[in-house]
This record gives sequence, C-alpha cells and structure tokens, in this order.
Amino acid sequence: MCEDFSCSNQVSPPMILSLGKRTTQESVEKVVRRLLENGLESQVVVSGDITLVVVTSDAEAIAGHFFSQLEGVEKVVKLTNRTPLAADSCAVVNIGKIDGPRGRLSIGGGQPVVIAGPCSVESKEHIFQTAEAVRNAGAKAVRGGAYKPRTSPYDFQGLGLDGLKFMAEAGEKFKLPVISEVMAIEHIASAEPYVDMFQVGARNMYNYELLKELGRQSKPVLLKRAMSATIDELLQSAEYILASGNLQVVLCERGIRTFETRVRNTLDLSAVAVLKSLTNLPVLVDPSHATGKRDYVRALSRAAIACGADGLVIESHCQPDKSVSDAAQAITPDTLKQIVLDSAAIYQALNLRDQDKPVVSSCEPVVLR
Repeated sequence: MCEDFSCSNQVSPPMILSLGKRTTQESVEKVVRRLLENGLESQVVVSGDITLVVVTSDAEAIAGHFFSQLEGVEKVVKLTNRTPLAADSCAVVNIGKIDGPRGRLSIGGGQPVVIAGPCSVESKEHIFQTAEAVRNAGAKAVRGGAYKPRTSPYDFQGLGLDGLKFMAEAGEKFKLPVISEVMAIEHIASAEPYVDMFQVGARNMYNYELLKELGRQSKPVLLKRAMSATIDELLQSAEYILASGNLQVVLCERGIRTFETRVRNTLDLSAVAVLKSLTNLPVLVDPSHATGKRDYVRALSRAAIACGADGLVIESHCQPDKSVSDAAQAITPDTLKQIVLDSAAIYQALNLRDQDKPVVSSCEPVVLR
C-alpha cells in the first residue's frame, strides 16, 4: 500500500475525517485503529485545535456510513483532487518571530514582499555588506546559499555551516529573517538554528525524503518549482511537506526549461494565476533564475506582482560582476530598491490593499502524530 497519499499508483483521491475540537488522543488512536482493522492506512495532522485523519488508502469499496459513524468523527470529506492539503492550507505564512533576533515576516494576504540576497555567501564581510544593502533597499528578508548545488562539481559549492552562521549574524544585526537552501536531510539539523525558513531548490523538488523530513520541522519551507516540473507536480511535492505535518509552505515559480535560448529559463507567469486558483499557499516568483540576465529582472518582477504573486525572490550583490556564482543575473541594490518601489506601486494601483481583501488566517507550527 502507498505510504503517502501523493504517490502515483493510488487508485482514488484520499478522504479526510475531521474530528471535533475537543477530541482526545485516545479518540484519535481509536479511529486510526478502526481504519487499520479495515485495511486502511492513515495519517494524522494536527494544527491548533483542528485534528484531521487523512485516509491514504483506496477507500472506494467501503460504505460512506462506516466513516461517519466512527467515534469522534464530525465530518467526512471525499476529495476530488490529489493535493487536498495544498488546496486548503495556509494563506499566510509567518517567517521568524516578532520578538526573535531576526524579526518576523508575513508572506501572503497583503502587501507583496521582496526577499533578496546573494546566490552564495562568499564571506562574513560579504554577507554583512549585502544584508545591509538589501535592507536599505526595502527587502524584508535576506536569502543566500550556504550549500550550493552546482551543475559542475568544480564550481564553488558554498561555505556550508560557516556560511549559515555568517547569515544568522547578519540577520540579527539588520533584523532580517534568514532563508537558505538545504540539499539533504543531514543539512536540516545543522541549518535549523541559523535559518528562519528552509529553501528547497529546483533540483530537489523531487527529493521526497527531504520533503517529508522538512514536513516534520516547525519552520516554514520555500519550495521552488523544478525546471521541467508541471504545476501539478509542484503541488504534489508540496503535499509531501504538508502531509508530514508542516502546513507552512510557500511556493516559488522560478522559470521552466523550454526551447528558448535567449534566456536561462522561461518564466511561467501563468503558473502564478493557476496556482492561485488551486491553492491557498502563498506564491513567490524568482525572476533572477528565470532569466539568468539582470537586464530583464526588473521588468519580469513588475509582471509577477501584476499577475498576483505574493512577492519576489531576487539575487542581489553589491558588486554583481564579481559574484562567485550566477554573476550575470545578480542585480545591484539600487535596482533592487526600484523593484521594491515598483512592487508597492503596482499593488496599490490594482487596488489590492489589505483593507480591501478578506481577512485570511496564518498558520503556526503543526504536530504530526
């Protein structure tokens, strides 16, 4: 039987059993046991006072009243798609803590945010200089690579743990939440004290064991779309994280590989609109990796905000031409400042002010039993 309800050989979509707000651990265990007695596997997801039991096996042959009559079950939801948690998950994801050393940032449901920083952390001095510059430009979080997946094994691979420590120190000095990529399960524990959000790069979108382990963490995850992934595949990768208990996921469109050679990738802005129609999860756009050329980053940033993106992830460097990795796509802090101003102006021009939008709730850490 499938261990995850997003695996490809499942016959039917999963079913969700919603238990009462005052349900006990004993009641939950009883429901899970009854399901097992009938050959059905399940996963339990708890967020605040909400307890859901997701039936991950094919339940088509079992009468519907069996589920509704289980003790403690208040509602039975038969799902019609393969990504139920992504469809009804966090509309706002909070990064960091209000009273934390690096401050807090909310993504989704309001003013678009700009996250910026270098492709790679090159030195302590470098990340401090960059963090100060992106803060002064109006960015709300600093991103940077400590572990770098590179196409060539001979290219700079990042500073590893030292890079994470430098980023954390810079974040604390300039009150910016820190976002950095983890490439393997063993990176998670070492990165956790130093980052406020884990990033899954495009090359690791299909690394399901990594996704499941990140789903067991309490910190948010930024999930980038792989260069040849469909929108449904991106959502199913998000489902791995969500199903493991972490409902704090932000999606990122960063361009897909097409026949076009004038740019590094082709930015699929239609994905923003489609994702917004399929999920509540916040959606960011990375125009830097999408184009691979700094001359196009500002224009595509404007387009991303205009089509409804919740923010941007941009590579910025104080001396872009001297960047040790992806120099051609890094922009200066001055250009970054213009993009921040563009984003605010476009958002206001489209009448997407916070007071004009329905109130949306944010998610806190989830416990998976």
